[in-house]
Amino acid sequence: MSDVTAPGPDALRVYVNERGVSVPHGSVALDAVRALYPELADELHAGRQRLTDSRGLPVEATQPLVGGAIYRVVPVRERLAADGEHEGAV
Repeated sequence: MSDVTAPGPDALRVYVNERGVSVPHGSVALDAVRALYPELADELHAGRQRLTDSRGLPVEATQPLVGGAIYRVVPVRERLAADGEHEGAV
């Protein structure tokens, strides 16, 4: 896949799910996700997806962007204990 926009002097280059995107300075991580994947941004905002950095550590979607940052959008997994499926497991 090709990159969404070419970087310019007033833009930051970041990566979301292995795709590059340039967004204006002052943007937050959610803005970068929305530029590439509007449907995933909605899911992220609703709490059904979460954002991680390149190491898989959780990241706040409202965190200011830094050029070269790498993000991944991953599904939120419900805790098994919350619905009782896990009781009695060894």
